Parts: sequence; C-alpha cells; structure tokens
Amino acid sequence: MIYPKNLAKGYKIGVTATSAGFETEVDIVRLESAIKHFNSLGYPVVETDNVRKCIKGRSSDGKTRAKELLQLMEDPEVGIIMAASGGDYLFEMLPHLDFDAIQSYPKWFQGFSDNTGMTYTLTTHLDMATIYGNNFSSFGMEQWHRSLYENIRILEGQDIVQNSFDRYQDGYKKRVTGLEGFFLEENVNWKNIFPTMKREDEIHFSGRALGGCLDVLLNLVGTGFDKTKEFINRYQTDGILWYLESFDLGSEALARGLWQLKEAGWFSQAKGFIFGRPAMYKTYTDTSYEEVLLAVLGELNVPIIMDADIGHKQPQFTMINGAIANVYSKGGKGSISFERR
Repeated sequence: MIYPKNLAKGYKIGVTATSAGFETEVDIVRLESAIKHFNSLGYPVVETDNVRKCIKGRSSDGKTRAKELLQLMEDPEVGIIMAASGGDYLFEMLPHLDFDAIQSYPKWFQGFSDNTGMTYTLTTHLDMATIYGNNFSSFGMEQWHRSLYENIRILEGQDIVQNSFDRYQDGYKKRVTGLEGFFLEENVNWKNIFPTMKREDEIHFSGRALGGCLDVLLNLVGTGFDKTKEFINRYQTDGILWYLESFDLGSEALARGLWQLKEAGWFSQAKGFIFGRPAMYKTYTDTSYEEVLLAVLGELNVPIIMDADIGHKQPQFTMINGAIANVYSKGGKGSISFERR
C-alpha cells in the first residue's frame, strides 16, 4: 500500500471541485473561512479555477475537473488535495483520469459522499491510500469541532485513536451565515448486531479498510472502474473491513444494493462491517435498517456495527482507505485506529 507523504509545514492545501462548486454568498463565506483557518495553521490554500463555479450541479465538465485535479497532483508545493464539496457528478471525471500520472505523484486525496468515486477508485486501482472524510467546506465553521482537529492530525501522520463522539447532527440544517458548526442534537449510539452474539457484548475486529458511500459504490460495481475483486484478492491475508454509509437509499434499495455487491463477490474477504448513520432512510415495507443488514449480510457470520460516526450525519471519523483498521465497539460507543502498513 502506498501512503502519500504526511502533511507538514511548507506544504499547501490544494482544493478542487470534483463535482459541485461554490456560488452562493453563504458558500463563499464558508470557503473563505476555511482558507483563513488553514492559513492560521501554516497551510496556505491553492484553489483550482473551478472551485467558485457551479452550473447545474457541476463546477465544470468532467475533462476539466480531471485536468485541474492533475494540476494539483503535479504541483510540488501542494501536500494534500481536498474536494471542495460533494454533489452528484464526479463520475463524469473518471474516464478522463490519468492514473499513471496520478501514481507518479502520490498525494493524499480527501473527500466524502460523491467523492467516493475518487477515494475508492484511486485506492483500488493504484494501491494508494486515500481519506474518506470531511470535504473542505466543513472546515469553514467558525469554531472547529474536535473531529476536524483529529482529521488534521491524521493527515500530519499521527496514528491516533478516534473515539466515538457524544452527539451528532440529525439531518441537514440551512446555513444562514456560512460559519455554522454542527447542530449536535442526538446522542451517538453504536449498535452491535453480530448475528451470533448479544448486543451488549463487545466487538473487536481488524482488516484493511475499504468503503465509502453506498449510493456511489452501486454505480461503480460492474463497470470498467470496478477493481474491487482484484484489490481484495491482493489483500486477502489481511481481509477487508468494510465501512459503508448511505445517503438516500431506502430499505428496499439498500437490500437490493447490498445483495448486488455480495453477489458480485465484493464481500468474499470481509472481516466485518461498520455502517455509518444513514442520511435519509424510509421504508415502504416496514423494514428497519438493522433488519436489512441482517437479512443480506447475516449469513456471512462476521461482525456488523451500525450507526457509527461515519459519513453524512456529522461529526464523522477520518477513515484511511487502504490502511489496516482496528475497530472496537461496546455499550453504544466505539473507536477506530489505523495502521499504515
């Protein structure tokens, strides 16, 4: 596994809009605030031309976005690259990526949600670790949450233990100033649903971390950009610790999607699963999220954790795609640590 160089003083943060860019006054305020925060830490920010553009959900066409990403990869002053935000159209970049050039200039790429199309693809194609975590816009809040500081520490090379948070934001809140932090309104409660053990028992398992947003992964499976089986076979000795979260999959779509990935062979080397809190979830068949997971994945007889601090209902952990992950969960709380080997 290739681990890019750690973020260190003297490097710059590169920001590019892999899907949507910023255009509203509130978004620009948040962008400028994030830049100010990083400047205060000694990390100047470099933006690509498309960051402050957005037309019909796109910062620019897919070819331009791929070109601007490569510009940051090739810039020796840029230490890491963050996606400006999420969106819906990152997939348009994939046919235009120069994987050989990217492999020649390995750098941390970070983002989540739609950016799964980049983090997952770079890791499975190039054996290059990536970060599934906060988009650049999250760093625009006036008072940083602990999760953001931990994110920076991990980029700087610190192998810290990330402990579950106390409370989380349940859904989306309209921003008025652009400087808002998380609205921490619900108690965090990890759920252990290992098929053969009691919920109150502890779960502890390890494996090479791989995953992201299920909505995006379901678009990748079976395409020419799906190198999952090759990746999991290369690392079958470690096994795969799958971390997954969904944006707007209901119970029926979730069941079909997980079944599709299982039948495609993605989970053949699974050591266990950890699911983030779903951003939106509905059911027409009175089927809970837990019931779907057990119905589709229970037969694998591996640990399953749900409602963890991953993904859209923030705050979220900083996940290192491709690293060895160690997960612990008991009594509604848990932790994750990574080994870069």
